[in-house]
Amino acid sequence: MLGGNRQELARYVALSQVGLLMAVPPGLGALLDRWLGTLPWCCVVGAVLGLTIGLVQLVRLTNRAEEKPGGDESDEK
Repeated sequence: MLGGNRQELARYVALSQVGLLMAVPPGLGALLDRWLGTLPWCCVVGAVLGLTIGLVQLVRLTNRAEEKPGGDESDEK
């Protein structure tokens, strides 16, 4: 019972990590823009970087999730 809850919690933590990876770089870019006076370039670079990093992490999580159930299901015939 507790193991299933931990697994579900780990899945939610991983998804929230993807969200943070996508949201933090544009925020840092906006702060840099204010500090350097380069509106909107650092924010745009941060948005592209955040989107790229977030999508790569999401693909990794998806691949990892697909590998685990596939091996378990073939053993349970």
